[in-house]
Amino acid sequence: MPDLLFANATIFDATGTAPYLGEVLIRGNRIASVTPLSDQVKRENGDVTVIDAAGKFMMPGMTEAHTHFSWNDQPSLNAIAMMPPEEHALWCMQVAKKYLEMGWTSCMGAAAAKPRLDVVVRNAIESGAYPGPRYSAASQEITVQGGLGDTIPPHMPYPELSFCDIISGPEEMRRSVRQFIKYGVDTIKLNLSGEYIAGISAKLTPFSDEEISVAVQEVKRFDKRLAAHARSAESIKQCLRHGIHIIYHASYADEEALDMLEKHKGDYFFAPGLAWLINTAYHASEWGITPEVAEEMGYIDELEHAVETLKAMNKRGIPILPGGDYGFSWIPHGTNAKDLQYFTEMIGITPMDVLLSATREGGKIMRMGNELGQIKENYLADLLLIDGNPLEDIAVLQDKEKILAVMKDGVFYKKLI
Repeated sequence: MPDLLFANATIFDATGTAPYLGEVLIRGNRIASVTPLSDQVKRENGDVTVIDAAGKFMMPGMTEAHTHFSWNDQPSLNAIAMMPPEEHALWCMQVAKKYLEMGWTSCMGAAAAKPRLDVVVRNAIESGAYPGPRYSAASQEITVQGGLGDTIPPHMPYPELSFCDIISGPEEMRRSVRQFIKYGVDTIKLNLSGEYIAGISAKLTPFSDEEISVAVQEVKRFDKRLAAHARSAESIKQCLRHGIHIIYHASYADEEALDMLEKHKGDYFFAPGLAWLINTAYHASEWGITPEVAEEMGYIDELEHAVETLKAMNKRGIPILPGGDYGFSWIPHGTNAKDLQYFTEMIGITPMDVLLSATREGGKIMRMGNELGQIKENYLADLLLIDGNPLEDIAVLQDKEKILAVMKDGVFYKKLI
């Protein structure tokens, strides 16, 4: 294929420098060169296709750090689980395409609604059978009896009816982790705290250290990773004590937890799911969760704590990544870029740092920080062309029409006309 040159682009390269006018040369699936227009360039003769970007904003593709493709825009965990597996797989592929078209060229799976859904989606994308982001496949959530995701009613004690894989004790944990590794997942997900919508306090920490320790042993043995639903202060500390490097939510972090996070801030990734808290607290009335109900459940309190926790993290220089629990009725897939706006408006993160979190830090959580998430020579050609400047109006990334072009691995999935 001929080389492709983006000329006259306003380049946000995600290195921390201000955008500049320049050219980006793509060769195969990688960036061959990045050249500011202030430099004199002598182009080699050859087969080059030139695209005039007309000064539009070019940035790396974004990473959604807390993705549930199989959450099917329903109002409850049970409703999500009721979709038959055949339809569920097709749903996931449609959602993957939607994410890619909205500029999310990489996604971290944060749990699947059925044991192999994430693996099937990842494999279909990697094989080229369906369009979608670069994807890290997650297990179902693993929970303990009575924990978040144990949806088995007492009169129907059938584990296959549960939303999660339910364990009790270290050896059942070992069995569960090995089972999901056999299925081919990249990440194991543990529900280390509760969740108000499931009738379990977010401050509850139901796992024992012995159970977590076994999970850590097994993922290390097979070079996989652990992620955790961790809202309570103790569950966050469990993550830090055991080396669970992907932490979701962290709403109730206390000073001890924040000190531990700051000490190891280069080693852990956080995706708080702020949009979930905001919309569950204030925008779910149509589904029976009025603000009054949300307050009674505990979500107003958690939102207030989460905002203060995230402000403290930001002040301490702890990176906060976008993403989290999209796929419920009041927080549907495709609206994920709202996270970026919430980060600026509610936490006070600068638009520059928000974009760096979505791009450069996203490359790191994908274990590809040396080749993904920046516009640099030899990096993968995951690029967006935006009609507008997200550094001036971060909400522009929520408008599908403003996302003029999406490229992943040097291939256009949405092409500039």
